[in-house]
Amino acid sequence: MISIIDCGGANLQSVIYAIDGLKVNYKICKNKNDIKNSSAIILPGVGAAKNVMQNLCDQDLVDAIRDYSNPVLGICVGMQIFYEYSEEENTKCLGILPGKVKKFANSDLVIPHMGWNKVTFENEKYADCNGYYYFANSFYAEIDKNTLAKTKYGKEFCSFVNKDNFYGVQFHPEKSSTNGLTFLKNFFNNL
Repeated sequence: MISIIDCGGANLQSVIYAIDGLKVNYKICKNKNDIKNSSAIILPGVGAAKNVMQNLCDQDLVDAIRDYSNPVLGICVGMQIFYEYSEEENTKCLGILPGKVKKFANSDLVIPHMGWNKVTFENEKYADCNGYYYFANSFYAEIDKNTLAKTKYGKEFCSFVNKDNFYGVQFHPEKSSTNGLTFLKNFFNNL
């Protein structure tokens, strides 16, 4: 059973719809016991890092997420909060990944970065996932040793990251049509 954490993101229903289509067993979770008894966690997110972190603190889920040993998939801001810090409202995050999430600063770019953009996967397990995905973000993570896929918007940034059991995507697989469903199937098949 997968737990989808309701951390205040606006895309919860879209994630539920996508997971329903894949016939994966899930539950919406807001407590530590649900997390402990799950085979994986999804942290969906459309919103601000500060609000998501505050919701996780209010629900007393921060340590449960950090200590979790099964796979965790963070989507959009759900990925960004894996880092130590976000420039979005100067937010201290979970600290699972080193570094900080930065705001796009190129004045030639339309911010937020919204719409379809190419994702190039560098991990063999996801080789069939290369293609275009839907993005909605004003902040990004730098490419580093944990990067599994890249996207270019003004500059290249990390669009899929992994450290230990924590996986994060900057794009929205739940809104990315066939490519998004392929990615999610691949993720769940690798659990």
